[in-house]
Amino acid sequence: MEQKTETTNPSINPPKKKWYSFSNLSTAVLGVFLIAMFFSPDLKGTVIQGLMKIGLFQPDIPKEVAGKVSNAAQAAQPPEVSFTDVTGKTINLSRLKGKVVFLNFWATWCPPCIAEMPSINKLRAKYKSNEKVVFLLVDVDSKIDASTAFMKKRKFDLPVYVPASEVPQEYFSGSMPTTVILDRAGGIAFHHVGGADYGNPEVSAFIDKLSK
Repeated sequence: MEQKTETTNPSINPPKKKWYSFSNLSTAVLGVFLIAMFFSPDLKGTVIQGLMKIGLFQPDIPKEVAGKVSNAAQAAQPPEVSFTDVTGKTINLSRLKGKVVFLNFWATWCPPCIAEMPSINKLRAKYKSNEKVVFLLVDVDSKIDASTAFMKKRKFDLPVYVPASEVPQEYFSGSMPTTVILDRAGGIAFHHVGGADYGNPEVSAFIDKLSK
């Protein structure tokens, strides 16, 4: 019986399987992105900003503003809450009665705080020359130098403050960011916890009504 033998050409090697593919590369890129997201508040903030641009994270603005403030409400005094700016000047909310006050409690490392800051800067620019509307950006970490540098680096024209007294729970309970808008009588007209797009025209329309 004739025995068959097979020979192989050593110069011809079977094709090597690629260790990479589009799927592997995309998974790797996604992994790197997620790791970067974990360690970079700025990157997280940028992602949230993108979501704001497509209509997410919109503030729940009241559809109507309460009518004329009662005499009792006008006579009532807002809580004695004080804040200090970078120059050491202290401002008390009770002294701001008669004005609409936009209060934002934030921190430099907070991604949603970073995300909403451009919209707050845009909103404040509209009222910069309006003496009836005041903006207070309160750094809850009380690191006034760091928060001032944060604003300067990003070219935000926003006044930074730190708490100079106890802050009532109805204003800020610990979650960031928290935004409160006080009416001219010092009452809470708007309260929102979490990042939001304050460039929404409904916000400025609401403030306009409050300031009249």
